[in-house]
Amino acid sequence: MSEMRLVVAGASGRMGRILVQMIHETEGAALVGALEQPDSIAIGQDAGLLAGCGQMGIEISGDALKAISIADGILDFTSPHASVELAGLAAQARVVHVIGTTGFSAEDLTRLEAAARHAVIIKSGNMSLGVNLLAALVEKVARALGPVYDVEIVEMHHRMKVDAPSGTALLLGAAAARGRDIPLEDHSIRGRDGQTGPRETGSIGFAALRGGSVVGDHSVIFAGPGERIELTHKAEDRRIFARGAVQAALWGRSRKPGLYSMTDVLELND
Repeated sequence: MSEMRLVVAGASGRMGRILVQMIHETEGAALVGALEQPDSIAIGQDAGLLAGCGQMGIEISGDALKAISIADGILDFTSPHASVELAGLAAQARVVHVIGTTGFSAEDLTRLEAAARHAVIIKSGNMSLGVNLLAALVEKVARALGPVYDVEIVEMHHRMKVDAPSGTALLLGAAAARGRDIPLEDHSIRGRDGQTGPRETGSIGFAALRGGSVVGDHSVIFAGPGERIELTHKAEDRRIFARGAVQAALWGRSRKPGLYSMTDVLELND
């Protein structure tokens, strides 16, 4: 099969530059487009030079429709609004759309589901192998221990992160909820302050810490009578997310339209 032609959205950002590097290093993948907002100062710059991997002859553009028209897939770690718009274009062009963006609203998710009727959309709160293995373990542990063990999810990210809890924390919370066969939205506790009363049995708590340059630390704590189990993942390099995103795109090339996750890509459903 020929190389998969990929477009990177948000190509001048920190994650976008890493995605350009990863495509450059990955056999079977080729960069054919790099996108930014039309008013970005990066427009017209060579994406390869900006990413530190040499001139590639791919200028950063603000014309998403033109870039996607010659592509097989889009890699997208941008913003909810931009990702929803790109999903619509992916549906029109019938290309793979890999979404690492977090912070979507219920309305955003509805629009992504609609786009997935015509495009392969792979969306995950975290693209790393380690985190998705952790989620699979969290689901199994939650199922085995039951509600007598309280679940708390603690995450820390760099000071510039704009959403909380993180997409990864929510992914882990959803895994715990699946293990208990309960809806996360009905059992999620996002913050505590003042006289809160005793902890409600069966709830899943979240705590979000922000500071410095932390790439991403996540711990799932199962606190039971007389013992505590802690499952932890620490991201030390953003390249793990880029590697997973490129792997997801290559996997999605041969799939039918639908909304997929990294659990599907890594075959962790069993």
